[in-house]
Amino acid sequence: MNRQTWLTPANLTSSGRPSLLPDEIERRLLSSVDIDLESSSTPVLKSGLLSLTSHRLIWIDNKASSAFSIHLSSVVKVFPLKKNLFHSPRVTVQVSGGQRSSDVVAVIVIRGKNNDVDEFYGKLVKVWRERFWEITEERESARIDNGGGEGTSRPWAPPVVGVTGILRKEQETWENTDKSLQDSFQDLNALMSKAKEMVSLAERMRQTLLSGSNPQNTGNDEEMGSKQEMQDWLLSVGIASPVTRESAGALYHQQLSRELADFVRVPLESSGGMKNLIDIYCQYNRARGTELISPDDLLRACALWEKFDVPVMLRKFESGVMVIQSKTHSDDEVFSRISDLAVKTYALKKGISPSDAAITLEIAPALAKEQLLAAESKGILCRDISPEGFRFYINLFKDIDVQDMYRIQEHSQLHLWDSATSSMWQ
Repeated sequence: MNRQTWLTPANLTSSGRPSLLPDEIERRLLSSVDIDLESSSTPVLKSGLLSLTSHRLIWIDNKASSAFSIHLSSVVKVFPLKKNLFHSPRVTVQVSGGQRSSDVVAVIVIRGKNNDVDEFYGKLVKVWRERFWEITEERESARIDNGGGEGTSRPWAPPVVGVTGILRKEQETWENTDKSLQDSFQDLNALMSKAKEMVSLAERMRQTLLSGSNPQNTGNDEEMGSKQEMQDWLLSVGIASPVTRESAGALYHQQLSRELADFVRVPLESSGGMKNLIDIYCQYNRARGTELISPDDLLRACALWEKFDVPVMLRKFESGVMVIQSKTHSDDEVFSRISDLAVKTYALKKGISPSDAAITLEIAPALAKEQLLAAESKGILCRDISPEGFRFYINLFKDIDVQDMYRIQEHSQLHLWDSATSSMWQ
């Protein structure tokens, strides 16, 4: 059978993480997983990563270039787990082929040595029985059905006296209490449902911002301000389904690395392509809510970026300051902008400070200082330490002729400096 009849292509993020559906939550990850057909001897999908979510089984190849999914709503039956000494553990599910095709029996072969097969099977059965994908529809139906129920009158019952009357009154009290609790939980469920809708909406808006960001088409100041305000708001919404040790197991740091690479794209867009590692740590933990990570986990996740094809990287300056920057961030371009700044009239007279560079480069002053020091090490700038702090000037020594030190070549940087500062000595 063609796999397209029971396998659906799944979308991946730029770092290779699965793009989750609204209200979808990741439950468990397994490595080195094959998906076979019981009627075939050749694996349909071989040696990939399997993600169990509240809605789907998502298989991702090792290079994170393609993915396929089986929606749990199409799973008709989950067979008992098969384990023996001579074969890898197998989880067998019966998948509906739709109205035009017959059902197929798919076999999930778990070859990874570090996988907890029993735990995965238990979670698969639990998630499949919970049918979480139907909860939203049921809540919506219940809300519509109960929309006009508050104004209905209760049926009249004749008064009853004696012991029977006391028992009836006690029963009515319990029924009223139970009804109040049910109404309260319905309101709470409605609030939770709305919150999930808002998180899903924020995620879609975040993807729209990322796809629409273009440094060559910045628009007017009002549009840029609105975009910046929207990015700040999206950062405060958080991550709907963060990677956890419980769900990822031995793949925790690998998946954390991919999730972090997706997360930092928005902060980097608003920070000139570079941001301090400490700031990223604070924003990332805030977005993860109660699923906090340690600084060591963050460093290990960043270190794994060298093994993945992700658009960001970890950088360490000579001073020891660590930053996360986009791979499209070019040092040559930064040095060119610093050089242009350093040859302006006021800069030739008084030099430039880290604050001046921060405004030009659109990054934090602390990072601007690191870039100025890097430009100094390349021979572009010279540093002056004054009571006001560091001041940087364009390097004029390379324009001085050792054989004729007093000769100034026209159109050189030394000539620009002489023209700009000549009035200061008169």
